[in-house]
Amino acid sequence: MITSSQNPRIKLVRAITGRPKERSEAGAFLAEGIRLVEEAHRAGWPFRFILHGEGLNPRARALVVQLISKGVESELVSDAVLRSISEVEASQGILAVLEAKPLLPPPALDFAVIADAIRDPGNLGNLLRTASAAGVQAVFIPPGTTDPFAPKVVRAGMGAHFRLSILQLPWEEIGIYLASAGLTVYLADMDGEPCWGLDLRSPLALVIGGEADGASQTAHRLANSLVSIPMPGGSESLNASVAGAVLMFEVVRQRQQGQKE
Repeated sequence: MITSSQNPRIKLVRAITGRPKERSEAGAFLAEGIRLVEEAHRAGWPFRFILHGEGLNPRARALVVQLISKGVESELVSDAVLRSISEVEASQGILAVLEAKPLLPPPALDFAVIADAIRDPGNLGNLLRTASAAGVQAVFIPPGTTDPFAPKVVRAGMGAHFRLSILQLPWEEIGIYLASAGLTVYLADMDGEPCWGLDLRSPLALVIGGEADGASQTAHRLANSLVSIPMPGGSESLNASVAGAVLMFEVVRQRQQGQKE
């Protein structure tokens, strides 16, 4: 049992819950809680190791047994040490250190999202969760957006990280990627054309700007067209993850409708 906060694995967990630099150097990120560890296991994601407490519920105990049977290294940790590294108020007593090996998008990319200047971890995590649900194939993370593999983002994503291609790239590479895939870039902006009147069935990328200042000038230069969400209630803007959800599912609606015609 690990009882010391100076244990190398405990130090690693502390490091990767901190700044993006530490996660990048370690090549790892954290998944905490039964559901997230289950999602990673179900997706066949590479584990480095798991840590768990003594008082696990039956579901968590069964998960630990499954992972050990697959060759994942597991260590029991004292409750005091586990609480000291937990990122949540009510820990479920299990966490995993996972290899940072994001999924690659499919060769025929036709539905992507660019999360531009989104700095709130919960907003980004919710956006990733919605993107996964909407069938988005890749989410591009340019400079200026919070780290998508930070613990709060991973928790809010609810397993999206294990199903969705999430690519952290400079703007120049994002532009080259989208151009080579032949995607039209639509930027969410209040001055754009209403989304209900645009044809969003062709291969496209949606740019969702940040909470405070919207999309960056670089994103505006990359965009082919602006798209807006009609708001008859008179609000000036929507939360980034909510705006992204409306636009992504409008794409889904139009494409499904087109298949029926």
